[in-house]
Amino acid sequence: MKTLITGGTGLVGSTIKADIKLSSKDADLRDWYEATTVFEKNKPTHVVHTAAKVGGLGGNMRGNATYFLDNIKINTNVLEACRTFQVKKLVSILSTCIFPDQVEYPLTEDKIHQGPPHSSNYGYAYAKRMLDVQSRAYREQFDVNFVNVIPTNVYGPRDNFNIDDGHVLPSLIHKCYIAKKNNTDLEIWGSGKPLREFIYSEDLGKLINWVLSNYDNAEPIILSTSQEVSIKNIVDIICDAFNFKGNIIYNTDKPEGQFRKPSDNSKLMSLVPDFEFTPIEKGIKQTVNWFIENYDVARK
Repeated sequence: MKTLITGGTGLVGSTIKADIKLSSKDADLRDWYEATTVFEKNKPTHVVHTAAKVGGLGGNMRGNATYFLDNIKINTNVLEACRTFQVKKLVSILSTCIFPDQVEYPLTEDKIHQGPPHSSNYGYAYAKRMLDVQSRAYREQFDVNFVNVIPTNVYGPRDNFNIDDGHVLPSLIHKCYIAKKNNTDLEIWGSGKPLREFIYSEDLGKLINWVLSNYDNAEPIILSTSQEVSIKNIVDIICDAFNFKGNIIYNTDKPEGQFRKPSDNSKLMSLVPDFEFTPIEKGIKQTVNWFIENYDVARK
């Protein structure tokens, strides 16, 4: 078994056991020649596909076409390279944003295609949703073992902490860092009321390693704690981790995305009933500590 991780130095890829960890410096997976070259060189038997163009609410709203195009190219090239070089198993990472905006909650694996995703990040969401369609088509036509997992909001060390283009939790960490350093107010987009589910990157890495060895179903599997936390609670936990005592301002003139999108992790828990998730207070504290210690080299 020779495992290759795309996006191997990023938030998720860095937590997964592998023989080869590709980064964007090794190959631009949007380019078919570069993708095939790196597969031919390394000849993996198993692949975990985490590479993607990702961003937060602001970045997605400004660039839906770019997020769609880049991710469609990446996913198409990785799947075709896995088929071409006879990879025995491919595990690809989807996202809960692929689910319909208007759907009966909680989210379950059979509801992915029951309507359009939220308008704020539809480019990225549809590209990720098509990864499910592509994988199913390849399984049916070419008899390959292509599997997909759907994590909720992932956070942890090595995330993208860019305030404008990062996901909500890492961008809030960076905002709080700056507010404390400069002794200024901490401004939050929206009311703080929306609810999200978060999974610590180390937990996700453990679950993906389990999937790589144990899950071969065509239907994706949700990897989630199924515990909702408000953005306001997340802000409070981050401020505690930084010992930030300044003013917190919620700017309700700014967009805040979907109000909630709770998931059902009962399928996962039926298969790994003893799995213990990292408490979010502990995970955020570890992420904040990593960001402080690695500020000069962190993505931001």
